[in-house]
Amino acid sequence: MPRVSTYLNFMGTTEEAFTFYRSVFATEFVGPVFRIGDMPGDPSMPELTEAEKQMIMHMELEILGGHVLMATDMIESMGHQVRVGNNMTLNLGLEDRVETDRLFGLLSEGGEDISELQDMPWGAYWGTCLDRYGVRWMFNCSDSPAAP
Repeated sequence: MPRVSTYLNFMGTTEEAFTFYRSVFATEFVGPVFRIGDMPGDPSMPELTEAEKQMIMHMELEILGGHVLMATDMIESMGHQVRVGNNMTLNLGLEDRVETDRLFGLLSEGGEDISELQDMPWGAYWGTCLDRYGVRWMFNCSDSPAAP
C-alpha cells in the first residue's frame, strides 16, 4: 500500500535521535537498522573510516497514527552537510513504476538537485529532487524491474 513518510538527515546522530524518539513515542524501530558499512562500497569514492561504517544508512520508527519517520547519517568526510533544505524530505513509498515516473517527472520539473530514478541495491526504484518551491521529495518504488 502506498504511504507517505518523513525522511530526516543527521550528522552522525541518527541512532541517538531515534533512540530518543522511540522513548518519546513509546514505539519500536520498524524493520532492520542498516549501517553504512552494510552497503556495497563504491571504488570511485574514498575509503570510509570504521566509525563512518557504523553510522546509520537507514532506519525507521513509527510515531503517531501510522506515520513513519525514516533517517540516515550524512558523512562529513564526503562533503555532506545538514542544512535547511536537506534536513527533511517527504518520502513517497510507491508500488507502481509508471506512477513513480509520473510523479517524479512532475515534481522535478523546474527543480534542482535531482537524482534520477534508478534501481538501487536495496531493491527499490529510487530517486530524489528538490522541487521548484524548495521542497525535497524522495521516491521509493517497490515494483521490481520489468523483465528483459
